[in-house]
Amino acid sequence: MKSFVWLESARNSLGRFCYTDQMERVYSEHSPIFIHHLKDILEEKGIAAIIKNEFLSGGAGELPPTEVWPELWVVESEDRDAAKKIVHEFIESTKSISKDWLCTVCGEKIEGQFKACWSCGSVHNTG
Repeated sequence: MKSFVWLESARNSLGRFCYTDQMERVYSEHSPIFIHHLKDILEEKGIAAIIKNEFLSGGAGELPPTEVWPELWVVESEDRDAAKKIVHEFIESTKSISKDWLCTVCGEKIEGQFKACWSCGSVHNTG
């Protein structure tokens, strides 16, 4: 796994992280949990990323809602295209989750991401 030396080089004299002109916004979303997950995925792939606007949700109402959404930024502009591709592929993969289904053996309602019934163990036939 890539070590993020950029954190040290992007700190000011007080040790605080400084934004640089090399940073590029990759994605914005109302859910901080989703943004954090995307950040983790990028960092697993060796792309340094930060989250901006993480604590601005309290400003919603006074500010337009989309302006206070958390934003995912890559630290190095040359990582932007790769990061956008990774984010897009992940978002598309979440759309492939099937709809909820009823188990034909016991009648239990099962969420779409599961392929087997949690109650009786029968496997769902998706064909």
